[in-house]
Amino acid sequence: MADLVTIGSGALTAEINPHGAELTHLRDQQGRELMTNADPAFWTGRAPLLFPIVGALAQDRYRIDGAEYAMPKHGFARRSNFEVVESGDASARFRLVDSDATRADYPFAFALEQAFVVEDATLTMTATLTNPGDRDLPASFGYHPALAWPLPGAERAAATMVFDAEEGVVKVLDGAGLIAGERPTPLDGRTLDLRDELFADDALIWTAVVSRGLTYGQLRIEWDAPALGVWTKPGAAFVCVEPWWGYADPAGFTGEIWDKPGIMRLAPGEVRTFGMRVTLLR
Repeated sequence: MADLVTIGSGALTAEINPHGAELTHLRDQQGRELMTNADPAFWTGRAPLLFPIVGALAQDRYRIDGAEYAMPKHGFARRSNFEVVESGDASARFRLVDSDATRADYPFAFALEQAFVVEDATLTMTATLTNPGDRDLPASFGYHPALAWPLPGAERAAATMVFDAEEGVVKVLDGAGLIAGERPTPLDGRTLDLRDELFADDALIWTAVVSRGLTYGQLRIEWDAPALGVWTKPGAAFVCVEPWWGYADPAGFTGEIWDKPGIMRLAPGEVRTFGMRVTLLR
């Protein structure tokens, strides 16, 4: 395991693993953990970066220009070693670029940088994706932080998330993790009462989320993403709030990657940024 990079302020401390540029710990001023305990009985992930896809592909494969390639759920960034390009007291930046290994199943030039900045009681995460190549780049991106459920000092059964706005139907995933329908919103007005049974069939997914933030206990979580997932495994001590720029294939999808719902298309030289912010409320 690579040495963790620690950044922080007097109010908030973050630790990031260069493997996957993964936020691993987030602690308050008292040293209390605000993230998952990564219990292997449920899920050992902490906050993987999802790239170059979000969710699952039909048969774990995609097609482009008549060729077919394999790609695991959520892509390969989370299993990749990022270069630490900047590390200071309150900020750090990590970089992943294409290589022979990535081009074997993702034949595109790319540069993905992930920055973390702690200012007072706020952690800001900004990813920057650049297409340095001479062909269009298909991509999705997502954050997947697993927050403690319950948060320190709270009761698990009383946990709620209050969205900025009322939200519509959620997508339903089949056994292969593909979008296979929808069901009514689980929100009561703007409030989601967290219960294990909500996640019996995987994540709650809004592919066109209206809100740009929510409040979860003493945490304020904000994003600039068009889609959002909320997920846990029933009985686990975490809940993920996942801003997404892309999402899983529809069940039965057989088209090319450019026809995939939610896919981004970056022209040569184009740059996209993806932001998420977590604030510890006083």
